[in-house]
This record gives sequence, structure tokens and C-alpha cells, in this order.
Amino acid sequence: MNQLSQQEKLEKLHRALNNFTRAHSRGESDFFDLEHEEKKAEVRRRALLLLNQRARSIHELTTRLYALEFEHSIVDDVVEDLTRSNLLDDESFAMEWVRQRAARRGKSSRVLDKELKEKGVDKHLRDLALAQIDAADERSTARAVAVKKARSETRVPADRHDYDKALRRVLGALARRGFPAGLSMELAREALDERIAGLQE
Repeated sequence: MNQLSQQEKLEKLHRALNNFTRAHSRGESDFFDLEHEEKKAEVRRRALLLLNQRARSIHELTTRLYALEFEHSIVDDVVEDLTRSNLLDDESFAMEWVRQRAARRGKSSRVLDKELKEKGVDKHLRDLALAQIDAADERSTARAVAVKKARSETRVPADRHDYDKALRRVLGALARRGFPAGLSMELAREALDERIAGLQE
């Protein structure tokens, strides 16, 4: 009986393989949906092109692919595949986003948190990434922004009115990057006064 059951299984598998071969040659199969896979291949190609430009969050890539008018179910399948293969990873994305934009763009932790939230990164991953920045790092980044902006001043202010205008320009650079008002005022004055002293030498 066991031998017969095994034989029946082999015959059933043989028939299924024959059916698959015939169906596959016509682009039809219960085992392999050729049309679905071709659609996925096109979405995957576009997804990899986007990821080649720069790293993206899962939400960001998904939204971008939806906007290209691909079928949402196909996009979801591709995004799931990319996530499983670690080509999409919100934790790595958030960590790198914070490292690069804090150092190269002079962004505050408040602005970085807002940017990551807009990209659909979960709060616990945002907090983990932002933990890379401590108070000393934040101050150092803010000071670099203030000094860079102050260097754009090319003459000593003629009076208090001119000084305040120059100070507002430095403060504006810090405000756009989301640094706290108190810290910004302290560092803006410090950087501007240093610049003026340099111009007077």
C-alpha cells in the first residue's frame, strides 16, 4: 500500500510538472505567474534605479513607486522583497541620514527628526538614530553654521542698526536649521563679534 501511494505521488508530480511546462510555454501557470513576475521586474528595476541615486526609507520608496502609477500590489511585493534582502532598511537609512545631514548640512536634531518623520520612519528608529548626536555635537554643529554665515560679512557695521542686521542674518541661518533660540543667539553673537574683530585687524 505504501509503495502504491508513493507511486501515485510520483505520477501526480509528473503530471503536474508536465502541466507546468505546457502552461509556462503559454505564459500561464498556477505555480509561476509570468505576467506578475514581469510586472515585478519592471517595478524592481525602477526601485533599484531610485535606490542607486540615494538611500530611501521604505515609505519614501513605496510612495515614489506609487506615484509612477505602478499597481500598488506589485509595488508592495517588490518593497517586501527588497526589505527581506536588506536593500531597504529604515534603521540603517535613519542612522546614515542623521550622520550625513548633521555633519554636512549643519541640521539640528529637531529638524532631522522632522525630516525622518516625513519619510515615514518610526519614532523608535528616529530616536535611535538621533542618539548619535549629543549636546556637545549639537553645539559644535550650530557654531560651525554661525561661523560660516558670519564670514559672509565683509565690512565692520557702521552702527548698532547695521550690527543688528548682520546679527539677524546669522540668526536666520541657525533658525532655518532648527537650532534653539537661546543657543542660536549666543553663538550668533559670538561668531559675529569674532568676524568683526577679524575685519578690524
